[in-house]
Amino acid sequence: MSYQIELRHIRYFLAVAKDLHFRKAAERLFISQPGLSRQIKQMEDDLGVLLFERHNRKVILTKAGEYLKEELTLNLKSLEHTFYHAKLLNDGKKGDLKFGYVGSAMQEIIPNLLIAFEKEHPDLLFSLKEMGNHKQIEELLSYDIDLGFVRLDRVPKELEIKPILKENFCLVLPHSHALNKETFKGLQQLKEEPFILFDPKYSTTYFEKVMQIFDDSGFSPIISHNTIHASSIYKLVENNFGISIVPMSLIDINNKKVKFIELSKIKQKTTLSMVWNKHNRNPILNRVFDFI
Repeated sequence: MSYQIELRHIRYFLAVAKDLHFRKAAERLFISQPGLSRQIKQMEDDLGVLLFERHNRKVILTKAGEYLKEELTLNLKSLEHTFYHAKLLNDGKKGDLKFGYVGSAMQEIIPNLLIAFEKEHPDLLFSLKEMGNHKQIEELLSYDIDLGFVRLDRVPKELEIKPILKENFCLVLPHSHALNKETFKGLQQLKEEPFILFDPKYSTTYFEKVMQIFDDSGFSPIISHNTIHASSIYKLVENNFGISIVPMSLIDINNKKVKFIELSKIKQKTTLSMVWNKHNRNPILNRVFDFI
């Protein structure tokens, strides 16, 4: 079966599919509305499918249209990445890698990785973006980032996940707190104190694991604050708004206003994992996997 679909037809279709309004889409595309309607009609005729249902002034995607919108969005992004990497090669660069990461991965994991990797591959470009676990999943699925570093146990089937660091949790206390490594016997000693924890939206599975620590200690914590940034946790702890539990990789040895006590005797551990889209064709990814 032969189709006469061109790249412009795909862009026009996706614009209308996004706006569900021919006039608005035409304005964004800088073409006339009748011209856009003709292009969409030509695409429908060539495919032999109805992409939009038009009811008076209301435009609705058909089931075929919904399917094409999802698939063509991903495929067009993949094609754009292919052109982009071709341009990099032409300019003497071997490629570009976009990282997403949770804050704790930036303490040591990613800096050490990039410094070592860049020594072997100085002709690569890197871009970094800190974001929550679920935002990374969204951007991996849409090919907006190539590689993520998350604290999740499960990911969608389109993605691959590989644990790279399993570590203990630790307590974060104000420096003036009465407890220290010698006097700390168990979390029960802190059951009357307010806790500052990472927001459940940061990672549901991570939050549940932290709550299991309290369950095993026989009490429900008094949660005074939730946040998504370690720096906010430390600032609140410094000013005696509560205490916290964080992964060991978030220890800040330069912060003299707080102290850390490793929870080495509890069964719960937290895992930092590398995650990527198994359909991502970025040629640099395999080099990173081999290196790690």
